[in-house]
Amino acid sequence: MTAPSPISRVSAPDEAAILALNNEHAAELSWLEPERLSFLLGEAFYARRIGALEAFIMTFDQDACYDSPNFLWFRERYTSFVYVDRVVVAAEARGRGHARRLYEDLFVKVAHAGHSIVTCEVNAEPPNPASDAFHAALGFTEVGDAVIHGGKKAVRYYLRQIAG
Repeated sequence: MTAPSPISRVSAPDEAAILALNNEHAAELSWLEPERLSFLLGEAFYARRIGALEAFIMTFDQDACYDSPNFLWFRERYTSFVYVDRVVVAAEARGRGHARRLYEDLFVKVAHAGHSIVTCEVNAEPPNPASDAFHAALGFTEVGDAVIHGGKKAVRYYLRQIAG
């Protein structure tokens, strides 16, 4: 059995591959232009990849300069939090536990930084039942919902408490 691919910080040379993987999944995540990705990575609380780019995650804390309606929903309700903006696993790397590993690594980082809440949203329309089940298994609970982007997308908001 081979060792799992390492979790590494995202760096500038990773951006083209991250952009491609993100935009392959734009319906679930939202399309990014190169300049926007660079800006967001600069604002990120935690941005990691697995392997060459089997998976990646990008998160923000409450102080990020970010205008996502989902992020702003949490900012209006919580004074301190870490928001999971996007996590994606490449098709050929699915089923290897990469998303779980990224979340578990994030939870450790969040606790060390003194945060106690991790938040995220999952699409309700178009539905994403696999993501709902995944987040429930990680201990997230639903705390709200919204219709965004002029009615084009409906989301459920989730929160998980992190022990310090």
